[in-house]
Order: sequence, then structure tokens, then C-alpha cells
Amino acid sequence: MTNQINIAVIGVGRWGVHLLRNFLAHPQVNVVAVVDPHPERLAAVKQQFNLDENVLLITQWQDLKTVPGLTGVAIATPATTHYALIKDALQQGYHVLAEKPLTLDPAECRELCQLAEQHHLILMVDHIYLFHPAVEQGKTVVQAGKLGDLRYGYATRTHLGPVRQDVDALWDLAIHDIAIFNAWLGQIPVQVQATGTVWLQGAGEQGSGGAEEQRSSGAEVGSYTDSVPQGLADLVWLTLTYPDGFQAYIHLCWLNSDKQRRLGIVGSLGSLIFDEMSISSPLTLLHGEFEQQGNQFIPVNQRQIVLELEPGEPLGRVCSSFVVSILNNTPSEISSGWVGTELVEILAALTLSLEQGGKPVFLSDRIVKEQKSQK
Repeated sequence: MTNQINIAVIGVGRWGVHLLRNFLAHPQVNVVAVVDPHPERLAAVKQQFNLDENVLLITQWQDLKTVPGLTGVAIATPATTHYALIKDALQQGYHVLAEKPLTLDPAECRELCQLAEQHHLILMVDHIYLFHPAVEQGKTVVQAGKLGDLRYGYATRTHLGPVRQDVDALWDLAIHDIAIFNAWLGQIPVQVQATGTVWLQGAGEQGSGGAEEQRSSGAEVGSYTDSVPQGLADLVWLTLTYPDGFQAYIHLCWLNSDKQRRLGIVGSLGSLIFDEMSISSPLTLLHGEFEQQGNQFIPVNQRQIVLELEPGEPLGRVCSSFVVSILNNTPSEISSGWVGTELVEILAALTLSLEQGGKPVFLSDRIVKEQKSQK
């Protein structure tokens, strides 16, 4: 196989522009086409990146099928469009890098993963935090046992916008922290709970007669529909319970001017903190434990270590990983379609809990079984 691949970027909104920038800079990629239904966006990226005249600017996805020699596509369109676009791309023989989430339905995700395998194509999701140097280093620290016995985890992801109209704060924000906890722990949750509140796009609290509860809520995990809900939760609280009993608590809100992106795991020997807002020390290991003296517990061995990180933009690493996977014809070990499917199933279960006022929802283990059967 040649070391040069031809890629088209589909969707050049807020996120697609960054995908385009990274692929244009990659030495083994030829960006041959950009697809977006808005001509003004195409004109803007042509000027912004001084695109060569040979780069096709296309407003209709179907027109891309006439482009010769296309190797893969990067899809950065609304989540509700992912299933149809990805399925069509795979059927056309294109490798696919999709913006998260893979789709809004676990069954659709599994179908796409199986389709990619049948056609011997790469299906990858841009879960960028799994490629973040701090997350990679944090995984090494946790799994080396440096925190001692793990006790609990917590995360906060808040900001004043952007407010989505297609999905709620759960689907927009939670996937990042869930992906990090899963990676650091080397597990996926077996039980989840979610409660939330709607202020901007609907009224009332989740599970208490509000707009969110008035949606059709199916009995099975994965009933989240492609239609735009009448009530989109602005604030969500999550609890994830893992097979070994470890619990992680996540606070999400896009209606909070206190911008935080902070995640931590607490153990018997200390805590590991990933604070994305800290430029000087995004990953910190806080040593500290208790020494019992009579009926008193005295803090000892307290010290702080700022962990050094390798340089590199996470999205650039995603794009490079996609290229390597194509050239080697090997699925991504970090963020394959199956990893994306796991995360969508967790989100679907959390949605069901949200609709039921915080009732615990147990996750089946069928995704893990399917993954193992493919190996």
C-alpha cells in the first residue's frame, strides 16, 4: 500500500475545521475534498487554509462518490446524521473517522462495527481525551498501583455554553469523563444513575413530570431517539459503578460560568488530579495517607508531584492514529468503533436512568462478549 492516503472531510463547522487543519498538515495525507451543505463555510475554509484548486468543495455527500481514489472520510456532522453517513461510507469502501458519539443508538453502533469488519475497513471515533498526554500518563500511574487501593472518582465539566439543540448536556459532555475513567480503571461500568434539570430548552426536572419525561421512554437501553427532545437537560449528575465496586461521580453543566474540566481518582495512598484548565500542572499526583494514633487519624507522607507530559495536540494524535491504522490495516486499540459503542451504550443507559428520575440501570455485558468473539 502507498504511504499516501486521500481523505475527505465531511462537515466543517466548529469541530470539522480542526480536523481539516490537522489532516492538511499531515505529511501522509492528501485532502482531496471538503463537504458541507453551507457554501459560505466552504468559501471560508478555502480562504482560511488557502486550499489548492485541486481540493473539491462539495455541498452534497452523494457527489463525493464520484471522487476517484478516495481512501477515507472524517465525519464531523450532527450526531443524528452519523449512522446513515457512516454506513454509506463503509459500503462505498471508505475508512471512517467519526466525531463522537459514534451514533445515538448502541444497536446502530454495533451494526457499523460489524460492517467495518466485514469490509476490512477502519472505523474509529475521535475520543480525543484518550489521546491526551495527561490521560495516557494518568493511566500508567493508576494501573501501576501508585494510588494504593482505589476508593472513588469524581469529575466536573462546566462552562457557559455552547448549548446544543440536538442533544442534552449528558450526551454532549459526559462521554469525555466516562472515557477517561474507563481507560484509567481498565473497566466499564456495570450500573449507572443520572439525574438532571432543564432550564433553557424545556421546563421542569428530569423524571418529575418535566418535558424530558414526556418523551417516549422505551423499556430497553438504547431507546434514545433521533428526534429532537422537547426538554434538554442543562445540568446532569451521574454515578458510575464499576465491577469492583469503585464509584465515579460526574457533574455536568453548560449553564455555569465557572469553567471547570477537572477529574480525579482518590486512593489510599493519594489522589491523581487531571485539571485541563491548569496550563502549568494539568496532571498532579498528590501523595498522602493516614496514620492511626489511638483513635486519631493523622495525615502523613504528604507531597505534591507535577507529572511531566509529552507534547502534542490530542486531535493531531487522533488523526495520526487514523492514518497509521489505515496504512497498517489494524483497528485502533485506543478508540475503535467498539470503544465508541461501549461509550454509547453507557450514555443510553444513563439516558434511561435520567428519564426514570435517577433509577439505577444495569448495563449488560453483551458488548464485551461481542468484542471478545471478534478477536
